[in-house]
Amino acid sequence: MTATPLFSLGRIVATRNALSTLTHEEIAAAISRHASGDWGEVGPDDWAENELSLKEGFRLFSVYRVRDQKFWIITESDRSATTVLLPEDY
Repeated sequence: MTATPLFSLGRIVATRNALSTLTHEEIAAAISRHASGDWGEVGPDDWAENELSLKEGFRLFSVYRVRDQKFWIITESDRSATTVLLPEDY
């Protein structure tokens, strides 16, 4: 069962590094979590910031890990794009 997204993801893009490291299934699962408000491994302050950002229309930031590989998902404040990237891609 897929949760209803809480916000628009806009255009979904990923860095080459993310695409070569993560499977499409891993990316899709993380995007689903991100869109449903599960921010992954962010700390309590960043989790609270995302909750505020969801209400106020600011940038959203999630952190996930698969196979010991950490990666990020960022949705822009205008909800025009969501990017999947590895920390070293930032």
